[in-house]
Amino acid sequence: MTAYVLVDMDIQNKDGYSEYPPLVWQIIEKHGGKVTHRISDFEFVEGDWIPKRMIIIEFPDKRAAKAFLKDPDYFPVKEIRLKTTKSKMVVGSAE
Repeated sequence: MTAYVLVDMDIQNKDGYSEYPPLVWQIIEKHGGKVTHRISDFEFVEGDWIPKRMIIIEFPDKRAAKAFLKDPDYFPVKEIRLKTTKSKMVVGSAE
């Protein structure tokens, strides 16, 4: 069953963050994933959540998504994201 990693991120340091995408995309692809959407033009319509920038990453299944997140090669790359953004991440499966 297809799984998705959704990342809500507010980039705090654009110069530092610029290192992150090319590094993380390689690791995502290694686990069969692909970035399907990068969304940043949000309009408040209901509730109290307004993402700054939403990244949607598709994986063949939840196992592959979790393997990406647990990949030792990802840990130093993840640190770049954590140092340059405020972000939230979830993993979910399609129904």
